[in-house]
Amino acid sequence: MATPVSLDEFDHRLLELLQRDAGATLTALGEAVGLSASAVQRRIMRYRKSGLLRQVAVLDPVLLGGITLATVLVTMERESAKHHAAFHTRMRAAPEVQQCYTLAGEWDYLVILATTGVAHCREVADRLFGSDDNLKRYETRMVFEPIKLGLALPTRAPQRRRK
Repeated sequence: MATPVSLDEFDHRLLELLQRDAGATLTALGEAVGLSASAVQRRIMRYRKSGLLRQVAVLDPVLLGGITLATVLVTMERESAKHHAAFHTRMRAAPEVQQCYTLAGEWDYLVILATTGVAHCREVADRLFGSDDNLKRYETRMVFEPIKLGLALPTRAPQRRRK
């Protein structure tokens, strides 16, 4: 497991800004957090080197059009490390899998799929889940409308309000 990166107050503020707009200039970021552009650049390089930050383009599926989102709930038959590792590998390799989470409770996993239509979604579900003899059960739920899409993560616990 990776070691968490040590962050100071400047880092927290800078990471919050970068999550809102990774295309902001170094100067604008520096002015917003109270650092020089070169200091901001060094911090961003440190985030990238540590693996904390990677830059990708996030597309809005509503504006792109023709995208079908689905959630899949999965329960495994046997609880062996070997079977779970194989499932993890398959999920990581599938480009249609946007996110995959291990769950507590009745279901073992929640998988978020992004496909180009219902037929594509069915093909992906059959490929990823239909041929695994260790899957006890899976249910696919089509997403009618995304209400909120986001990838921003909190960088620290919320501050308590003073009375």
